[in-house]
Amino acid sequence: MSSMRRWMPGLLVLLLAACAQQAATVGPVEPRADAHCELDGMTLADYPGPKGQIHYADGKTAYFCDTLELLSMLLRPEQVRAVAGAYTQDMAHADWDHPQGHWIDATKAYYVRGSRRGGSMGPSLASFTERADAEAFARQYGGEVLGYTQITPDMVRLDGGAGGDMGM
Repeated sequence: MSSMRRWMPGLLVLLLAACAQQAATVGPVEPRADAHCELDGMTLADYPGPKGQIHYADGKTAYFCDTLELLSMLLRPEQVRAVAGAYTQDMAHADWDHPQGHWIDATKAYYVRGSRRGGSMGPSLASFTERADAEAFARQYGGEVLGYTQITPDMVRLDGGAGGDMGM
């Protein structure tokens, strides 16, 4: 029994470290077909354009039917919660009308703001892994290419800020 007491604290530390590492490396999870948006309850699969997801440190996952909502929650959170990962879709590879898979780190993506392609909330920010893909999209559909750090909270207001039309 005494030998067990000697190695138990080490085992406990090892298990806790493994759990912490797993939480720190949470990856994207493909939402179920009936997944709903965290903010408005809309079914993700019913709408075009890139989706989003946030994995919180407490283990909960929130899905969003549009990058506008995802970025709004990241840049203007209603409540402060530790984020373990945030993802959107690479629209160079995902089908705009029925996007699935192709998840990328939302904080490393390039976004096209103000294009003619809409998402579930109307104006959307198209997301891409590569800047060249974002630039090609902007040439075809209009808009400006921005890195994540260039996006301001005012650009992702849920009252029309993504399209640049601030009037109601």
